[in-house]
Amino acid sequence: MSLIKKVLVTTALSSFIAVSGFAADDLVKKGEKIFTTNTQGNCIACHAVNGKELDGPGTMGPVLQSLSAWPEEALYEKVYDPYVSNPISAMPAFGKNGWLTDAEIKALVAYLKTIN
Repeated sequence: MSLIKKVLVTTALSSFIAVSGFAADDLVKKGEKIFTTNTQGNCIACHAVNGKELDGPGTMGPVLQSLSAWPEEALYEKVYDPYVSNPISAMPAFGKNGWLTDAEIKALVAYLKTIN
């Protein structure tokens, strides 16, 4: 009986991890689309990304690098309202201005966390 329980628990956990991995991949893909689409975040218009070949000017804002080390909350806040941490930022407040929804910012953060 104990062996059967272990097998069932292991199978359930494996399925959960696989589904979570797919969900995370989908979130990253949505975030990348927001990053590169000019009718959404259009981050690519101002930011180049370390280690990624992206087709955009990316010359106004800083080159994005080492974001995988940033806490998710800090990235979220930077996108939501960059003026909190940098009052003279040229970056728009995508969340505060209502340009991106909470879910869109979370997807964007998932993508930003892939940047080394």
